[in-house]
This record gives sequence, C-alpha cells and structure tokens, in this order.
Amino acid sequence: MVYDIRRFDIYRKVPKDLTQPTTTGAVISISSGLFILFLLVSEFLTFMRTDIVSELYVDDPTVGDKIPVNIRMSLPGIECKFLGIDIQDEHGRHEVGYLENTRKDPINGGKGCIFGGTFHVNKVPGNFHVSTHSSQVQPQNPDMNHEIHELSFGESMKGINSNLPANFIPLNGKKTGAEKMASHDYTLKVVPTVYQDIKKRTKFGYQFTAVYKDFVAFGHGHRVMPAIWFRYEVSPITVKYTEKSKPLYHFLTTFCAIIGGTFTVAGMIDSMIFSAHQMVKKAGEGKLS
Repeated sequence: MVYDIRRFDIYRKVPKDLTQPTTTGAVISISSGLFILFLLVSEFLTFMRTDIVSELYVDDPTVGDKIPVNIRMSLPGIECKFLGIDIQDEHGRHEVGYLENTRKDPINGGKGCIFGGTFHVNKVPGNFHVSTHSSQVQPQNPDMNHEIHELSFGESMKGINSNLPANFIPLNGKKTGAEKMASHDYTLKVVPTVYQDIKKRTKFGYQFTAVYKDFVAFGHGHRVMPAIWFRYEVSPITVKYTEKSKPLYHFLTTFCAIIGGTFTVAGMIDSMIFSAHQMVKKAGEGKLS
C-alpha cells in the first residue's frame, strides 16, 4: 500500500465549479487587499525606525571628573573690555577673569559684545559667572541684559535621534530685559547623560534644567556690580539612552497577523452579507418557511 502524504493537507481545495463569485465578495476582497497593503507599509516603516531605551545608574565620580562647558552670548549694553568669566566651586577653585579658550567680539559699534568660550568645571556644586570683576576699570551703570546663543555641557548632541527625550540646550535663545545694574541668576540641575547609537558609538553629554531670576544686589549701602550667574549642581544619577532595532521575528509575526486577521474578518463580513442577501432573496420569492 502506497503511503499518501496528501492525507496531511489541512488546506483542502474546493473545485471551482462548487464556488460562487459575487460582486460584494469582489469589493470586500479589493478593500481587504488595500487595507493589508496600508498596514504592511505602516508596519514596515515602524520596523525600520529604532527604539530608544533608557536606563538609570549611579554615576562614577572618578570617571570624567571634569565637565566641558560651552557658552556663547551677546551683551548689547556693555563693552568687551570690561567682561570676563569667573569660576568657583566647593573644591576651593576660584578663578577670576578666566581667559583660556574665550573670545570677545564687539557689536553695536563697540558698545556691546558677543562673549563665548569653552572651559571645564569640576563635578561638584559651583558656579561660573560673566562679570566685570576682572576689569581694573569698572563701567558706569553696566547693563548685563543678554541673549544666550549657546549653553551646553559635554559633547554636542546635535544631529542625534530626533525622538530622544532629552533637554541638552534649554537656554538657547533665552533673552532678558531687566533694568540696568540688575544681576541675572540661573540655577542649573545638571544630569550626566550617555547616548549610544545603533552602531555602538557613544556620546557623553549633560542634560540640565534651569530656573532664572534677576535682582539688584546691595552691599554696604551701595549697589553691587551686576553679573550673570550660572549656579550648578551635578546629579549623582546618570541617564543612558540606547538605540535598539526591532528583531526580524517581530515584523514577521505582525506580517502574518495582519494578513491572517484581515482575511478572517473579511471572510466573516462577506459570509454575513451573502447569508443576509440569500435570506432577503428567498423572502422575496416566498420560499422562507
């Protein structure tokens, strides 16, 4: 006796002369095909995008104990010759008129200044401030109103995943309008951030939030020369963002679910419409009992 493997066929075929095509079935079939195509294209585009997975861990203070700071701002109401940057922290650092890697460009016919620079701060609470403290000659009624063009910590995060839920440059574009002789105070909460893309390339940056206020300070009955203060604290927690691609089996599973589910539901709809049509037809012919 010859063994017939066709016994295991669970997809038994129905002869064509036993099937009946209908206009409704054709409309449903075409609609189902278009619907499947739409879902598959949408799912494929989603599959091609990378997911961003975040995790938190305690920062190791011995790794990268210096934080790069990039700053650039315009001060239209004070000349460049009066400006400098001072750096202080809880490790005892106190530098007045820090000049390394700083640049001052006159604007407004020399009456204003674009001030910028790159420097490093320690991973301890401290501050850096743009002031006239290093100038031997102090200006009369200095105006420290300004616009921040860039303030960032660590490596630049420009051009990375646009879906990254991060806050690396929240003060860019900040513009003040306080009275003359007013100081400007920013309180910053800095969070170490690691970003690893799909190719395992890593960037080390810092997110931060900022709270701003302006005030006029007095000392010994006189107004204190104004400054722009950036007071920062570094979080002991590091945030890590990792790009991850979806596994192929995820797309294949969705692919099968879309096709199978659509055809099943479409078949049920077609069967109900056909049955209802047949009942209406029999009722019209008086064949319902």
